[in-house]
Amino acid sequence: MTRPIAVLRPEPGNSTTADRIAKAGFTALRVPIFTISAVPWAPPPATDFDALLLTSANAVRQAGPALHTFSSLPLVTVGRGTADAAEAAGLTPQIVGSSDGREALALAKGRGWHRLVRLTGRAHIHLPGVTEIVVYTSDPLHPAEDQLRALADSIVLLHSPRAARHFAGLIAGAHIARRSIRLAALSQAVADAAGGGWQRVSVAPLPSDPALLETAMTLAIDR
Repeated sequence: MTRPIAVLRPEPGNSTTADRIAKAGFTALRVPIFTISAVPWAPPPATDFDALLLTSANAVRQAGPALHTFSSLPLVTVGRGTADAAEAAGLTPQIVGSSDGREALALAKGRGWHRLVRLTGRAHIHLPGVTEIVVYTSDPLHPAEDQLRALADSIVLLHSPRAARHFAGLIAGAHIARRSIRLAALSQAVADAAGGGWQRVSVAPLPSDPALLETAMTLAIDR
């Protein structure tokens, strides 16, 4: 038997990832530990900037109609998921980074775009020299203890350092042994944020959802 794969990310990404897991023939456990909500914001003039930077699909979904204030700007995104969300909103990315915000910023500067505006969440890693506008908040959830206990002997997907730290705290609070859980982390920074003591920890070879799922599926099969 294979181990179930637990999805902690907020909706709508939780359902999307869980569906991919199920279609691949694995059991998905849906236990979101954050909820996303929009924050009121007012866009500055697009003429103040050279390019728009989006590092999360949540920013696209929560920005609302004001997002199109920047539709005339070149668009730089991080990850295929963010690019797909932008395209669904009617925008066309010129650069799709494969790593993180710092890499995307360097790629933008390589094109001569030095004045960037970034739409982001309240909890984010600051990028120097970028005008950052908060358009959503990601608030922690505290699942019921029986939901957490169901994660024993599962593979847990971790998409961010913040999620890794919150999950580690939830497991400690529920007195669940770390050695009963395997982690699939989006990056080494995410794995480091989770701390030690887990049964196994594997890092995706690329910081993308498909690569993370492949990593988790390998852990689920490997006894």
